[in-house]
Amino acid sequence: MTAPFFPEQKEALQRFRARALFAAFFVVLLLSLIVLRLIQLQVQQHQHFSTLSQENRIKLEALPPTRGRIYDAQGVLLAGNSPAYSLTITLEKVKDLPALIQELAQIISIDEKDRKRFQRRRQQAHRPYQGIALRTHLTPEEVARIAVNNYRFPAVSIQPELLRTYPLGELTAHVVGYVGRINERELRRIDASDYRGTRYIGKTGVEKSYEKSLHGHVGHQQVEVNAKGRVLRVLDSRLPVPGKNLHLYLDIRLQRDAFQLMQGRRGAIAAIDPNTGGILAMVSSPSFDPNPFVEGISVKAYSALRDSLDTPLFNRALRGQYPPGSTIKPFVGLAGLEFGIRRAGDRKYCPGYYQLPNNDHKYRDWKRWGHGSTDLRKALVESCDVYFYDLAHDLGIDRLHDFLTGFGFGRRTGIDIAGELGGLLPSRAWKRRTRKQAWYPGETLIVGIGQGTFLATPLQLAVATATLANRGKFIAPRIVRATQVPGSDRLEPVPTLVRDLPLHPTHVEEVIRDMTQVIEGKRGTARGIRTSAYRIAGKTGTAQVFTVGQKERYNEAQVAERMRDHALFIAFAPVEQPRIALAVIVENGGHGGAVAAPIARALMDSYLLGKSPEPPPEDQNASTRATSEGRSTPGPGGTDARSR
Repeated sequence: MTAPFFPEQKEALQRFRARALFAAFFVVLLLSLIVLRLIQLQVQQHQHFSTLSQENRIKLEALPPTRGRIYDAQGVLLAGNSPAYSLTITLEKVKDLPALIQELAQIISIDEKDRKRFQRRRQQAHRPYQGIALRTHLTPEEVARIAVNNYRFPAVSIQPELLRTYPLGELTAHVVGYVGRINERELRRIDASDYRGTRYIGKTGVEKSYEKSLHGHVGHQQVEVNAKGRVLRVLDSRLPVPGKNLHLYLDIRLQRDAFQLMQGRRGAIAAIDPNTGGILAMVSSPSFDPNPFVEGISVKAYSALRDSLDTPLFNRALRGQYPPGSTIKPFVGLAGLEFGIRRAGDRKYCPGYYQLPNNDHKYRDWKRWGHGSTDLRKALVESCDVYFYDLAHDLGIDRLHDFLTGFGFGRRTGIDIAGELGGLLPSRAWKRRTRKQAWYPGETLIVGIGQGTFLATPLQLAVATATLANRGKFIAPRIVRATQVPGSDRLEPVPTLVRDLPLHPTHVEEVIRDMTQVIEGKRGTARGIRTSAYRIAGKTGTAQVFTVGQKERYNEAQVAERMRDHALFIAFAPVEQPRIALAVIVENGGHGGAVAAPIARALMDSYLLGKSPEPPPEDQNASTRATSEGRSTPGPGGTDARSR
């Protein structure tokens, strides 16, 4: 007989049954949710998660391309890729990192700079199975030491890579340029997908201007990895496309001669083949070694270059802006003939100064007692300032500006190197826009002798000279002659821009004949470089660094070296069939005929005759110089002609 339930027991049993039913319902609900989720994951979203799983197993890795090489006109290597070896540490294999580094330091040299760089790279690393470089640029002896002790260091490996090298160093630094590590600003403008696996990009010179051609295109490979990301095998790959090789117009022998001739001087040389517009030599002195910039130059070394008073990092050939001085006179004289303002035989009396109508101010000639009766030939041969004061006044600034613009003054030449400056060819519009002032007649006179606010780069002077040598055919200058796909013998020429100036042949020939007398004439300002081997047409120049007062005399011996006049010379040769046109500027060198002209002659001998140049003569005393042309005093409204 079953014992009767007490009321308390009956109530407890009912509570238990209610709780059991609720728990059972909750369990069934949870199981239902799990089943529904499994159906969703395994059936409805099967394709999505299958793809994610595949992506976790298969990784896409970048294969960086080999950077194209750069050669001179004769095939001499100017920029190449050299194998370098780095010591790397795989962190997931290391138990005691400080102890490991200490042991390695007993085998090879590891300084504090290496340790700090390693720590920075370690903080940036996201994958412990990837090696981090502790030392770079290992010597063959150091590689051998690590190899012998490799059994002791399972976490250490030697990794090869290709680093950009410049075999000729400072000889071609301003032309070829250099590469460096990609910075954040560059990352924003490049196609990041095409630079995966690449750390370097062109920073200056040809390296920067032809970055797309030199860089090539990145490749990829599909690899299978485990849960930790370690590569198990390569599934598929697409090889990278190497960058194109570049062949320059540059003649490295002439470049070396130009570099040597400028040793110990500040200045620039630009030499052009008038027939092609190709840059045969371009030197900015002093120069620098670009190789330390590839992996990152030290702060101390960079500060020394940046803060140097001689500014070796500054490309004077492209960016140096100097008053052209008397080198502008052949172009002003040609303008007078072209506009019919003068005929070749028209004469002007030079008393040693020039005065504007109704003006007492005297614009002095470099020759205190004057040149007497002077025509165009005598004015160019002896560099008579008064003749060109008068001619510039009659031409007016508007015609003078427009004519000189045609020869490339006042604007970039279009050379295929980044960083070129366009100089300054003043005009009414320029002064009104920049200074809110009217143009004064005295300023036109100063422009007529290449002084005042008139500024030109050495490259502009060389291009204008080449245009004159071509009898009016303007060819935009070019550094790169052709591109070449690696493995192919075919060279793809780089196109050039050519335009003809509307010049009368008789006028051009007259000016060229007069320029030959600058060298061949008995009173020519560059008569010291005359040669019987070939004929030269040229023009000397002296550019002011500061202005002499109306009643003062310029005494070079009393002037600080860096405040002395710049020496300039432009020339081309042979006169009949020009093969080289050049411009030489020696900062604070004095007078073009004594300093710049001999340098130009040595370079022309080197290129045309194959003669090795002798060291240029040291600066001579004023009494032994041919002339001191071009130093004058600005008139009212004129400005101080400083080459800054």
